[in-house]
Amino acid sequence: MPPPPSDQDDLGRFGYAQELFRSMGGFSNFAISFSIISILTGAVTLYGYGLEMGGPLEMTLGWPLATIFTLTVAASMAELCSAYPTAGAMYHWAADLGGRGAGWYVAWLNIFGLIAAQAGINYSCAQFLLPFLGVSSTARNLLLMFVFILITQGVLNHYGVKLVSTLNDLSVSVHIIGVVVLVAALFLLAPKQPVSFLFESVNSNGRSPYWWAFVLGLLQAQWTYTGFDASAHLAEETEDPRRRAPWGIVLSVAVSGVVGYLLLISLTLAIRTIPGALGAKDAQGNAIPAVIAILGSALGAKAGNAMAALASMAMWFCGLSCITSASRALYSLARDEGTPASRLLRTVNRSHGTPAAAIWAIVAASIAAMIWTKAVPVVTSLSTVALYLAYVIPVALGLRARYSGSDWPKSAVWSLGRFGPAVNVVAIVFAVFICFVLVMPPNELAGETLAGLLLALSALYVGIARRRYKGPKWSRPQVAVRES
Repeated sequence: MPPPPSDQDDLGRFGYAQELFRSMGGFSNFAISFSIISILTGAVTLYGYGLEMGGPLEMTLGWPLATIFTLTVAASMAELCSAYPTAGAMYHWAADLGGRGAGWYVAWLNIFGLIAAQAGINYSCAQFLLPFLGVSSTARNLLLMFVFILITQGVLNHYGVKLVSTLNDLSVSVHIIGVVVLVAALFLLAPKQPVSFLFESVNSNGRSPYWWAFVLGLLQAQWTYTGFDASAHLAEETEDPRRRAPWGIVLSVAVSGVVGYLLLISLTLAIRTIPGALGAKDAQGNAIPAVIAILGSALGAKAGNAMAALASMAMWFCGLSCITSASRALYSLARDEGTPASRLLRTVNRSHGTPAAAIWAIVAASIAAMIWTKAVPVVTSLSTVALYLAYVIPVALGLRARYSGSDWPKSAVWSLGRFGPAVNVVAIVFAVFICFVLVMPPNELAGETLAGLLLALSALYVGIARRRYKGPKWSRPQVAVRES
């Protein structure tokens, strides 16, 4: 019996040489997606939104509901990742199952979604860091801090995936240890509401009916559950990617779900009054995030400051990982000549084994995205809807291919087996539903911007890309196709 092919030989079946350094283990692959999901980032910046929309019941039921359905999306993507363990991720899945046009659109939706996410993450980080450092949060100072944060992340990504993976391993410890300490302190030291408080359906902004406010409140979790495709994008830098990258996708969502739920429940039980948590202000009259207000009233001002510092650190790690993921998506499309300046963007730094030009292109684009939208909720909604479209299109194409006799599932080492079609259907219905909610008021600018993006991409594809772009290398006649 012949020995199993090496990771490099396996990649060679897709027509690509091993250019990126393959040095990540399974834990580091999981860590990068876990860091982008970043429960500390989501819990701190979005808790007030969920509490305002649906009250304590949003935390008690909304988070687990979103977690369960997001896991169906993650599992569907994990199976596709096992069949196509390349840096192209969703781009390659869609191209093989739906044609080069579908692959091209999915690639750009993924890239723009990650750019928008990057902008929102780092702008939030700047908003938390400036008060912590005692610097006035003027528009100029926020922009300068935002740019500085991006540059530090770009430099670290430039100098190697090994360094980034080490920092992401540290990020997992920061997230989990930080949450455990916070939960323990809240349960042991803070005054607590009765358990019945967790089931109070309170809408604090007057939206009616309550069920619609609750549905809008689900975005608290959905804005958090993005970026887990990073494990797939790092497949070419991960050892044994057909097994480890899929587990990275699924476990990042599952672990975030459990740890995040513990944090949300402990915070909710520590609320003294909902209006007090939502309407807290500092001495200068600036609004205080609900989580900081809750911790300050429950454990003292020092606890609130410590949470702000912890959240800032988590956001920085989140942004660091997001650049890693986005740059691999851009590099992969450029490698197949699907971008402007593709010769430059597909360049790999020989010393560090990283797609340096793609990294700095993502940094520059993130700055432009934040200047364009001028609002974190809008850029966050735009990133989430673009990413979930990029997630669900390949899943839908994969489901269609299952019923048309395609043998792609046979090459998936990590497999859903006979449950695959059912899981795919649930994932598709949920993703379409959440994309609809993401562009409803007050986030309609995200939908308008997405519509403009799709029109621009269509014009670019019809006018230029359709003639020049030939699809992934392994899908072209002159390159041997992937073996099952």
